[in-house]
Amino acid sequence: MANVQDVAAYIVTKCGEMTAMKLQKLVYYSQAWHLVWSERPLFDEEIQAWANGPVVYDLYRKHSGQFRVSDWPEGDVSHLSADETGSIDAVIDAYFPFTAHQLSEMTHQEDPWLMAREGLSDGARSNRPITLASMHEYYSARTA
Repeated sequence: MANVQDVAAYIVTKCGEMTAMKLQKLVYYSQAWHLVWSERPLFDEEIQAWANGPVVYDLYRKHSGQFRVSDWPEGDVSHLSADETGSIDAVIDAYFPFTAHQLSEMTHQEDPWLMAREGLSDGARSNRPITLASMHEYYSARTA
């Protein structure tokens, strides 16, 4: 199985420079839709429900302090299968046209993030996980 660094490397290689926030949201949606389409996770790293939307802390540690990212040397795209790149490509096609802020706002309207942040005030810090089960359930219902 690929890891989140491989997924990030693929997205940056395919799309070019973007904000770190946009990369985080594209990685999140890649995980969500791959769960639906392939019935298995794209990567094992946990996604957390931060105030500005879903964040993979393992990615954040690599881009902390950077507003934009233009390459991702930590990952290896050759670790991704054709099925995995197919899912990521579909997510890029659907979500890349949106800004980082728009993607963040979208996640704030969706159950996986909302459920993970239940009881927290707006803007409150949190490292609560967004579960794979909540992602699969929510996004599966969007395909019907």
